[in-house]
Amino acid sequence: MRIAVPAETVPNERRVALTPDSVSRLVKQKMEVAVQRGAGLAAGFSNDAYAAAGAVMVDGAGDTCAGAAVVCKVQRPGPAEVPLLDEGSALVSLLQPSANGALLSKLAARRVSAFALELVPRITRAQSMDVLSSQATVAGYKAVLLGAAELPRLLPMLTTAAGSLTPARAFVIGAGVAGLQAIATARRLGAVVSAFDVRPAAKEQVQSLGATFVAAELVTEGAQDKGGYARAQDEEQQRRTREALAAHIKDMDLVITTAQVPGRAAPRLVTESMVAGMRPGSVVVDLAAESGGNCELTRAGDSYVAHGVTIMGPVNLPSTVPLHASQMFSRNVETFLRHLVKDGVVQIDLNDEITGAMCVTHDGEMRKT
Repeated sequence: MRIAVPAETVPNERRVALTPDSVSRLVKQKMEVAVQRGAGLAAGFSNDAYAAAGAVMVDGAGDTCAGAAVVCKVQRPGPAEVPLLDEGSALVSLLQPSANGALLSKLAARRVSAFALELVPRITRAQSMDVLSSQATVAGYKAVLLGAAELPRLLPMLTTAAGSLTPARAFVIGAGVAGLQAIATARRLGAVVSAFDVRPAAKEQVQSLGATFVAAELVTEGAQDKGGYARAQDEEQQRRTREALAAHIKDMDLVITTAQVPGRAAPRLVTESMVAGMRPGSVVVDLAAESGGNCELTRAGDSYVAHGVTIMGPVNLPSTVPLHASQMFSRNVETFLRHLVKDGVVQIDLNDEITGAMCVTHDGEMRKT
């Protein structure tokens, strides 16, 4: 059975879907892995490394995908890539199905079985397939570095011959995977860190990292779904949350927002008036920029100054740390492939709680949008 890894075509995407280590393990499982030449170069993986791992190196995306039972990508295929997929083959990649109905329609028309990596269910046996968590780890780490680079002050407390420097204050909104990594990174760099989340489990997790949990009175049992994700708040809950955040944000040097609700626009938690009340030189790094932003002033992909505060809306942060991001992404994909492929054949059981949850097109039909 042939697995194809074409080069990514989305601008600035430097990750690769399968790294040489994963290729080696798949080849040992009697799978043929075809890799387009140059597919891993931006992430630091040479053609020679893939060849040494047992990959078949191919020139061009068309020849790479030809005859493949499964095509693995990081980002969704573009219009020119869909015709390269063999009819009846499987596609494994990030697809953003709720925002890409036209793409799903084309994949269904080609009878491609498409699996959206964003839809890995939050259950124990799927944890090692969870690309959202692995990539959020990278994003949370990098967000702190971006914010620290923009601040006009150092993060740690320092005692020097020129006097003592007080530590910076960092505030993380949302204590999911990205938020917890941001807390840990800011702490390692010496900042005084506080955090907020509406989910009951978050308080203990935040405190275990040495950060202060803010506005514990707003935590509610119904604030998360069965998968552990935050639920959307009603208007009254949002009002109370904004009031609590406004009282705390005004004294912060660095604010990192990570709050997102799957399948919906990110909640607007930081208003323009809150930003205006912050100290000049403060920085807001909004990790929810791609889904609308947690900050009212965020512009996806842009960084600018408003009311004396730098507002950063980075997109696709994991791609800026491509080696480690690819290593984790690849292991997630590899684990899913082992789940999907049995006895050298792709076996699609839509009744399976993992396969069924992730499959967005199959047998000529769109299953989810």
